[in-house]
Amino acid sequence: MIRALHHIGIAVHSLDEALPRWVDGLGLELIGIDEVPAEQVRVAVLRAGPTRIELLEPTEADSPVGKFLAKKGPGIHHLALQTEDVDAEVGHLRDRGAQVIGKGVGPGAHGTRVAFLHPKSNDGVLTEIVEDPHHPADQPATGSNGGTAAGGGR
Repeated sequence: MIRALHHIGIAVHSLDEALPRWVDGLGLELIGIDEVPAEQVRVAVLRAGPTRIELLEPTEADSPVGKFLAKKGPGIHHLALQTEDVDAEVGHLRDRGAQVIGKGVGPGAHGTRVAFLHPKSNDGVLTEIVEDPHHPADQPATGSNGGTAAGGGR
């Protein structure tokens, strides 16, 4: 089951050039930078209040993000949706006709497990399904106030 918007992915040519605009200019908090070799991308995770933004820099020109930049230039690359169980969610979506890209579920940035749905599956929007053990949306409720447990950063 989809629980929340996990992040918005934005393709950039260079993290070094983009980060000052997002951190110094807009005042967003840089959570960390990670590399995902399987996707040939470096990822900078930013926090904008409760929303996360991931800046995506290709490590190879022929990577998915590299091809996106060559075709469309910098901009919104994908929306990522949070789930408790990416394998079950991908199975559910496949049963309903969604086209999963590549081999399906694989490693994502900062210890996540992810799968991507072809844009044809969701009205032209590349959609990432994310299982993130550190995200507050997947932490059990605590106390009588129904709040969520502190969920650690990405």
